[in-house]
Amino acid sequence: MRSVLSRSALMFSLSLVLLCAAAVWAQDCIECHSKVTPQIVQDWKISAHAEMSISCAICHGADHSSAEDVAQVELPTPETCAGCHSEQVDQFRAGKHNFAWAAAKAMPTTHQLPLAMREKGLKGCAGCHKIGSKSEAEIRELKKQGAGFGVASCDACHTRHTFSVKEARQPQACQTCHMGFDHPQWEMYSSSKHGVRFLLKQNGVLAEQTAAPTCQTCHMPDGNHEVRTAWGFLAVRLPLPEDEQWKADQVTILQALGVLDPEGKPTARLDVVKAADVARLDQASFDKEREKMIAVCSDCHSENFAREQLAAGDDMIRQADHLLAQAIRIIAGLYKDGVLAKPKGYAYAFPDLLTFHDAPTTIEQRLFEMHLKHRMRTFQGAFHMNPDYTNWYGWSEMVRDLQEIKEKAAELRARHAEAP
Repeated sequence: MRSVLSRSALMFSLSLVLLCAAAVWAQDCIECHSKVTPQIVQDWKISAHAEMSISCAICHGADHSSAEDVAQVELPTPETCAGCHSEQVDQFRAGKHNFAWAAAKAMPTTHQLPLAMREKGLKGCAGCHKIGSKSEAEIRELKKQGAGFGVASCDACHTRHTFSVKEARQPQACQTCHMGFDHPQWEMYSSSKHGVRFLLKQNGVLAEQTAAPTCQTCHMPDGNHEVRTAWGFLAVRLPLPEDEQWKADQVTILQALGVLDPEGKPTARLDVVKAADVARLDQASFDKEREKMIAVCSDCHSENFAREQLAAGDDMIRQADHLLAQAIRIIAGLYKDGVLAKPKGYAYAFPDLLTFHDAPTTIEQRLFEMHLKHRMRTFQGAFHMNPDYTNWYGWSEMVRDLQEIKEKAAELRARHAEAP
């Protein structure tokens, strides 16, 4: 018994020593950084970390004490946060945000962007995709090259050094990344009835008790950091639909995404899709995410209403897929007949939808925009309950895209036929 008590007393004494040392380190950090980076110190002072005596050294180590040894600063990773927030980090690891960095690096177009948009400065896609997991060495290199907020993943939403839970719960916390060309979720949500009600609640027009869902309400129920949707980012899935026309259209789209070859067999790129978790690849995975969303919707709506609305979103994908597949087949036909030169980097005689703005001709550029801008708006607008985005910014634009592609293809064929 005496030895057990002695060990307990020893551990308690050691804890006191560490806390005292942490307090000394924190004071040293505060004195210096109040002059060097005063707003960082201010953010920490108002944080829950400061209230809990989580000092600088706990996250950054104790090896840095002057301007001469800045390289000794430890840079936090999700593993650092897991020391206290293991459940949230485990959830994050299982969700799609965890794979964002790997997904960006895997995209063919990423490597064609100016250096400032990639590793140096992260001014392009990587500026948001850096939320994905990285090693400390990767984080250190990115910081050296001028990367901004969010490099350590958790701080993308819980902005350092306040690391505020309240901030991360606001829909505006999602706005920086989930807006714009190919994923205007912020614009669709904020102008939907859901978003408008929350804004009115946020500015005090509506009562605090008003039902008004945020992004987190639907995509992070009960604070679950495992963010994922049934259809995934690109609205493709396995198994393929039973509807024969839709099935054929989805096969065409998967071929243009490079995950199926011309014979319909899986390619190496499918492994990238699996690793990045951007699509549901079996019925059970799809049903799991769909039922989670039904449960969320049922807090405010009847289950029947929720199922009807989500089924309507599915149907918008079906309708949009038929337009996109026709356009893909037109351009694939131009490659096949030698009317249009297939770019050297394309593995198959299909336009590569993942080359984005690197597509070499105007007709291929039109297809890129049809896929990544207008098809996205068509189905995302439907699921975000924003009819204007579904119709005018999505479906209507796809109809116009297809007509332009048809007319441009006819011009190219006529010119090809007249060539000597």
